[in-house]
Amino acid sequence: MLSLPPFLLALIRLIQLMRPHQWLKNAFVFAGLVFSQSLHDGPLVLRVFYTFAAFCCFSSMVYILNDWYDRDSDALHPTKRNRPLASGAVSAPAALILAGLLLVAGVLLAANNAILLGLLGAYALINVAYSWRLKQVPVVDVSIIAAGFMLRLLAGTLAVGIPPSRWLLLTGIFLTLFLGFCKRKAESFQDEASQRAVLAHYPAALLDTFIAVTMTATLTTYSLFATTPEAQLQHGERLLYTVPVVIFGMLRYTYQVHSGRGEDVARDLVRDPWILAAGALWLAIFLGHWL
Repeated sequence: MLSLPPFLLALIRLIQLMRPHQWLKNAFVFAGLVFSQSLHDGPLVLRVFYTFAAFCCFSSMVYILNDWYDRDSDALHPTKRNRPLASGAVSAPAALILAGLLLVAGVLLAANNAILLGLLGAYALINVAYSWRLKQVPVVDVSIIAAGFMLRLLAGTLAVGIPPSRWLLLTGIFLTLFLGFCKRKAESFQDEASQRAVLAHYPAALLDTFIAVTMTATLTTYSLFATTPEAQLQHGERLLYTVPVVIFGMLRYTYQVHSGRGEDVARDLVRDPWILAAGALWLAIFLGHWL
């Protein structure tokens, strides 16, 4: 096995610290652009990409601060001990410097948009509060995860001048709550030594109820969104045809969660070929008139 130069190895560790695979969650900022059929509007597309990049900077900064705060406890965890800070591959000062640089980069990307700056500030605030205290409070913990996604959705609509659809916002709320409770369900299958303390407050039956309720609400609001006059005017019947695909995708993901996967949403969504196929089919139906 080839040994890497020290500077290259250090760069790789810093990139790992930023968790770029989690940037998939920031794709929520594109929802308004896609559903409003504004992909032909070059300046608007550019603003949304700047928004996406700003959220990537802020989300990576939050992950670094979380890893810095939890570095001692992570060192005792069977898998988290391999993280760059917990393993000692990246020093605490270097991590904090990188977090500061990401903060500056994110602010510069959003400097000309007061609404986006406010949403980014709220995102950072609630996530720091989550990492340092509120992740131990049942229901509040998942609500904060959902709030982070909703801030992304608002950043990709309200902050860039796209009027947000009420049904789309409701779908986003329920979907992110569903994903949050699925994450807790997946974590409950881990060995006792590696479980989050908050899981003691989540009996299996309660998590199953939360998952069922939020999945049902997601499918209901998405179906209603697909049949609204606004959606019919913009997309015709195509959105209606995507409803069975969304149902399949959510059922498949729930199956994966009950099989012990789903702790890392961004990773596990792209590892299941059936979920990927459902996503590709959804895109093919939705974008059919452009293909």
